[in-house]
Amino acid sequence: VQLQASGGGLVQAGESLRLSCAASGSIYPSWTMGWYRQAPGKQRDLVATITRAGSTNYAASAKGRFTVSRDHTKNTVYLQMDGLTPEDTAVYYCNINLRGKDYWGQGTLVTVSS
Repeated sequence: VQLQASGGGLVQAGESLRLSCAASGSIYPSWTMGWYRQAPGKQRDLVATITRAGSTNYAASAKGRFTVSRDHTKNTVYLQMDGLTPEDTAVYYCNINLRGKDYWGQGTLVTVSS
């Protein structure tokens, strides 16, 4: 299983970014994919997840600002982040959970300046 993430960068507070993550390999028939983030000196925390069927789960900090979506035909998950604040600065990691086992992609850095 491989995950390829993209879309990080430097933005100013209030702006938006969209992260993408494409999964490949033996990932059928179902999966849960999502995003976690790790700020400097902190633990890795959930941001949002989505199942192949489309059920979503958000961290409280993401609700109302971030939207997770998927294109199951491409096994790709997106994270639309609006209203970014400096507190959203972190390395964002794509994750896929297959039958209880986690796989991680490389992190993508999101930096939000004030």
